[in-house]
Amino acid sequence: MPNLVQSLGLHMKQSPQQVLLSSLLQLPVLSLEQKIQVELEMNPLLELDEEMEVVLEEDRTEKVEDEEEEKDFEDDSDAMEEFEKEEVDWEAILNDEDNYEYKAPKDDSAEVFERPEVAQTTLPEHLLSQLHMVSGLSEEETTIGEYIIWNINEDGYLTYSVDIIADNLQVEFENVENVLKIVQHFEPLGIGSRTLQECLLIQMLEEENQNPVALEILQDHFDDFTNKRYERIAKKMEITFDDIRDAIEDIIKLNPKPGEGYVFFHQNVIVPDLVVEKDEEDGEYKIAMNDWNIPHLRINNKYRKLLLDKKKSSKETRDYIRQSLESARWLINSIHQRRMTIIRVVETIIEKQRGFFDGGKDFIKPMILKDIAEEIGMDISTISRVTNGKYIQTEHGVFELKYFFSERIKSDDGDDVSNKTIKNLIKTIIGVEDPNKPLNDQKISEMLKEKSFNVARRTVAKYREQMMIPVSRLRRKI
Repeated sequence: MPNLVQSLGLHMKQSPQQVLLSSLLQLPVLSLEQKIQVELEMNPLLELDEEMEVVLEEDRTEKVEDEEEEKDFEDDSDAMEEFEKEEVDWEAILNDEDNYEYKAPKDDSAEVFERPEVAQTTLPEHLLSQLHMVSGLSEEETTIGEYIIWNINEDGYLTYSVDIIADNLQVEFENVENVLKIVQHFEPLGIGSRTLQECLLIQMLEEENQNPVALEILQDHFDDFTNKRYERIAKKMEITFDDIRDAIEDIIKLNPKPGEGYVFFHQNVIVPDLVVEKDEEDGEYKIAMNDWNIPHLRINNKYRKLLLDKKKSSKETRDYIRQSLESARWLINSIHQRRMTIIRVVETIIEKQRGFFDGGKDFIKPMILKDIAEEIGMDISTISRVTNGKYIQTEHGVFELKYFFSERIKSDDGDDVSNKTIKNLIKTIIGVEDPNKPLNDQKISEMLKEKSFNVARRTVAKYREQMMIPVSRLRRKI
């Protein structure tokens, strides 16, 4: 017979609102807009606060004093903490004769913008317009051409083999091959190629003044060419290095990625979540959240009577309204908390990386997530969610918040140096090397040690690969 045993223990469990806040924290601004639109469609108690939009439009040219701004920020934070602690009396809220609206406090300093929509032609649109202008194509050939075009990637290369396309469309292999040749001669030339060699050859064959040496290298010695085995090419073709040098000059004029320069439907434009600017008067950095396009929400009051009228509304209806009301309150509160949390994290990043914001990349300091978490009293996982996938616009460019975190490397002087500083040094060393005798990783390691940075050869190789810089043999020029 089984025994019943009582045990006492502590378990950590996240509340639904904590789960919601965690999910909102890791969303960039565009994804947050989409999330809110979805919630507006799913939750009938949520609606847009049109009055708030009008107020923001009227106030967008007003200037707010720094002292008032900071006081408002503190009051907002205190209000939200009190709101979190109190129990919500639903009956009291819904019996209020005034229209009940719950919304995040308005930020009077926020500017209102109109996001310009840039008209851009996508690569598929550009190719399809050319396909439909080709005369004499049958319906089957047009279908094949459209299938090919929709399976060309961002670089301009065909992602499926001719065999697979023929099998998927149940057509002859030769028909697919013929249509592919037509597409490959669309603008940009070489689009839809299956390999880099094919792409360059198509472009080379269309040249008016073809370089026969360059053409033969691409046709018969492409592997040696890509691996820069120039001595082998010279011996096989019985030519000089000057001939090879002239051929290379012609080859590098060709476009290895004909799809570049066009947008794709699935691509997202990076919109900075924050903008940081230096105040010329006091020298301090001001943070502006780029959330002007986030809809302002309030709770729809029309459902009050349904919840209070127990005779005309069923228990299931009242339970649904209560659940939706609680969900709406959580969402509005979490959006505001998300904003406050991001600002606190970024303020601390600016404080600890003041050298970067003043002087640029060369002055970035080593910093890990734990440094920020301890400073503001938050969990490391929260800092990770805040900094992941979000971008900040600075005087030195647009950077992901993760950029400001890096490993520590000890210099011979005992100072902590960011690995980003080491990467910049490696990049600088390679940038000024002799192209005829490029430096290997061991030599670069020795040069870094001369600058008091004790970096091993394997570490140099790791950083070089992270920066997508090829090995010395592939950097060689003649």
